[in-house]
Amino acid sequence: MLMPEGFHYWPQLISEQEEAALLDAVSSLEFKPFEFKGFLGNRRVIAFGWRYDFTDSSLKRAVDIPAFLLPLRERAAKAAGVAPAAIEQAMVTEYSPGAAIGWHRDRSIFGEVIGVSLASQCTFRFRREAGERWDRASIILDPRSAYLLRGAVRTGWEHSIPAVATLRYSITFRTMSNKAGYGARTPHAIREAAGSRVAGDDRS
Repeated sequence: MLMPEGFHYWPQLISEQEEAALLDAVSSLEFKPFEFKGFLGNRRVIAFGWRYDFTDSSLKRAVDIPAFLLPLRERAAKAAGVAPAAIEQAMVTEYSPGAAIGWHRDRSIFGEVIGVSLASQCTFRFRREAGERWDRASIILDPRSAYLLRGAVRTGWEHSIPAVATLRYSITFRTMSNKAGYGARTPHAIREAAGSRVAGDDRS
C-alpha cells in the first residue's frame, strides 16, 4: 500500500533485549488516564519535557525526560536525521486491551513526531479529505518498530489507532515547531501557538 508522503517506518529500531528493559522501566511510571476537557480516555499517559493541557489549551513544562529514555531518544533522532536535543518532548502511552485513539493530528506547537512501539502490534491508520471522499492508508506497527511523521503526512493527514487486542505501549518523541522565546511567552501566546483543535483530535 502506498503510504502518505513524509511517512517513514523502521521495522526494528531496537532489539528484544532493549524492548524488555524499556518495558521494565515504563512499568514503574505513574501513568494517568488521558484527559480531554473533562473526558477520561481509555488509555493512560505520562509526558516529559512539555505537556499539552487540554483543560485550558496551553503548553506547560513537565519533568525532564528520564535517563532511561535518553538512549532511545538518541536512536530515534539518528533514524530521523535530527539532533537528539531537538526532541524536547516525550510521551509514554499505555494501551490496555480495547484502548484506542481517534482521528487527530498532533498539535501544531509540535514539529516532527517519532513513535516507537512496544509489547504488541497495532494498526496505524491515515486519512485526508479529498473532495467528497477520503484518501486512506494503513500499516501494521510491529513491536520494536518506529515511525516518523514529517512534512505532508504530519500536516495534511489525520491518524488513528483502532482498539488494540493486547497490552501495548508507545513512546512518542516530538520536536517543537517553534522553540524560540518559550520562556518569555505568556500563557495566551503559548495557547495561540499551540493551535486550535482539529476534528477528532483527542491527544496531545
